Amino acid sequence: MVTIRADEISNIIRERIEQYNREVKIVNTGTVLQVGDGIARIHGLDEVMAGELVEFEEGTIGIALNLESNNVGVVLMGDGLMIQEGSSVKATGKIAQIPVSEAYLGRVINALAKPIDGRGEISASESRLIESPAPGIISRRSVYEPLQTGLIAIDSMIPIGRGQRELIIGDRQTGKTAVATDAILNQQGQNVVTTFQERGAMEYTIVVAETADSPATLQYLAPYTGIALAEYFMYRERHTLIIYDDLSKQAQAYRQMSLLLRRPPGAAKSSSQLGEGSMTALPIVETQSGDVSAYIPTNVISITDGQIFLSADLFNAGIRPTINVGISVSRVGSAAQIKAMKQVAAFAQFASDLDKATQNQLARGQRLLELLKQSQSAPLTVAEQIKIGQVRKFLVELRTYLKTNKPQFQEIISSTKTFTEEAETLLKDAIQDQMERFRLQEQL
Repeated sequence: MVTIRADEISNIIRERIEQYNREVKIVNTGTVLQVGDGIARIHGLDEVMAGELVEFEEGTIGIALNLESNNVGVVLMGDGLMIQEGSSVKATGKIAQIPVSEAYLGRVINALAKPIDGRGEISASESRLIESPAPGIISRRSVYEPLQTGLIAIDSMIPIGRGQRELIIGDRQTGKTAVATDAILNQQGQNVVTTFQERGAMEYTIVVAETADSPATLQYLAPYTGIALAEYFMYRERHTLIIYDDLSKQAQAYRQMSLLLRRPPGAAKSSSQLGEGSMTALPIVETQSGDVSAYIPTNVISITDGQIFLSADLFNAGIRPTINVGISVSRVGSAAQIKAMKQVAAFAQFASDLDKATQNQLARGQRLLELLKQSQSAPLTVAEQIKIGQVRKFLVELRTYLKTNKPQFQEIISSTKTFTEEAETLLKDAIQDQMERFRLQEQL
């Protein structure tokens, strides 16, 4: 027979009471009414914020995008195949944000800032909202500093300044991505990642990638992730260049989400007090049969500071890059163009405005057209672009001769940013020497 002692029972009850920790936790929850096509409708979540992250019972994360009187429309950041109707959803109290740090440089990530290059996790101690407020007018500075793309036709006729938004627009397979990648390659004083690695550009580049079979939500978020990372570096007094390749796909993804939710489908340069960091944007938009008056192109043109139009006709004619200078424009970039480039840009501008009355002008235009042709992944520094030649072969050899025999020329252009008399003398001597060597080569 077991003897029950009252003092033992009292001690056990006392220990349990001491171990008891009453914790009141208020959670904003809801119930899944409908799910499918990357969209979920939730009943409840009365206090959810627009853009707030919500977590489903099986672990999928979503963003509250549509706030209606009787339900909340949530876009899923995943396939959501395991979400069932009637399951619970809870609000996290956090607006959509991603981790940011210097460790992201040189990595390939997805729209959720998760690495997809197989090189391990990325450590980050900070986070940033994917939709942060843009800098106000007072905290900005007008564009005054050039961003050299390394492409003669752009740097001379359609100059881009740091902090500018310049649209790259054209049909499919006209070289839009090639222009953008050359601009990245030239910032260091076809497989994009491999090209960057071979040319040593990945060490200062972050690639945010979402494939065509990714959910529309992630395709929509990818540009925002890129912006958040660029802003992180911009506010740390760094110059950043962000390229959207391309915004047409993002607009289609947003349209898809908006229609499912039954919604209407539809640059910054910091002042010296804020460290003078900048974020230059080169959005890419694909046109159909050269139609720049379509819905997406016209809307993007209206919010950018100019556009570089790439023509399929010029591509078929063998001209690279395929820039149609007639409708390409940079509205603010000329303020950032260095004086030396302005002094020699008249030669390039003339090629697009030829008077066809005389054969001499036509012949000169043909030579200038050859001058503006440039191979892919071969960007030039501003000092190299100043050099003037007649045809591509002569020009390539002239650049090599100037590099090896007249290094003072590049030093003058890089330091003074002007085409001085000394630089002109050096260039004339180099051209004269090269012409003699060129004639001897032709005779052999």
